[in-house]
Amino acid sequence: MITVMLEKRGSDDFGSGEFGASRGSRTHKGIDYTAPAGAELISPVDGEVTKLGYPYASDLSFRYVEVTDTDGIRHRMFYVSPDVAVGDSVSRQDPIGKVQDIAGKYNTDTRKMKNHVHYEIIVWGEYVNPEEFWA
Repeated sequence: MITVMLEKRGSDDFGSGEFGASRGSRTHKGIDYTAPAGAELISPVDGEVTKLGYPYASDLSFRYVEVTDTDGIRHRMFYVSPDVAVGDSVSRQDPIGKVQDIAGKYNTDTRKMKNHVHYEIIVWGEYVNPEEFWA
């Protein structure tokens, strides 16, 4: 298996993928990392798959995978077609799904979004900056 560290999305026509970036009345609760659609995504931690969710109530074609690590910290990866089920145990670097084409949802003739995976970490109910968590 080849493991590649993903680059941050940065900014594009749809805004910034940085933690805390403005989203109108709310803030961005994770970091976006560029990734090609169809790429295999691996778990960042050892833990258990605790949720397979939908980031958009109005579009159930997009999914996310939540892995809760052994300390009870939740790691969520959005825009991932799951290859795991709730209750599965995963080890760090186990495949958990394939990157979905989120850019295809947003790209228009005049505006472009970089395809990416959204990664957020929730520690005891609080969203934390993944870069600071892993520092």
